[in-house]
Amino acid sequence: MSQSIDLINLDTLAQELATIQQTGSKRIALLGSRHVPITHQNLIEMMTYALVLSGNRIITSGATGTNSAAIKGAMRADPNLLTVILPQSLERQPLESRQQLEQVMHLVENPSNDNLSLAEASYICNKEIVSRCQQLICFAFHDSRTLLQTCGDAEEQRKVVTLFYFD
Repeated sequence: MSQSIDLINLDTLAQELATIQQTGSKRIALLGSRHVPITHQNLIEMMTYALVLSGNRIITSGATGTNSAAIKGAMRADPNLLTVILPQSLERQPLESRQQLEQVMHLVENPSNDNLSLAEASYICNKEIVSRCQQLICFAFHDSRTLLQTCGDAEEQRKVVTLFYFD
């Protein structure tokens, strides 16, 4: 029994090491809280800008805060390397988000989730985003249930997860 656990841990470590050492472009999901101070949003935007300039593809959602900052950074660097997946249809997004989202080339809407609560639709959306990425970078608070659950799901899928806490 301990041998199978050791093999899983070695496989996980090997996969994470390969992803970290990969010098080519990666598919990086960037998710986080809507409630982010402007200074943190500026840092997220700059980090995303640098990731895209390095040739990485960014996958995020369309919420305000973290995701909006990621969209800004990616759009400045190379709009073609950005994919935004919405939890619901574009019409269900707040007006300030819609104006930004209308500029995104690769926008995926999920109108079939319009009848769900935003929390349920966001969780489903985050699962789709994680399924498309190699690495997840997440900005959350310790009580951000949906985001922390998404990080757990990503780890179960053996994705490299980097989690930053605001609190």
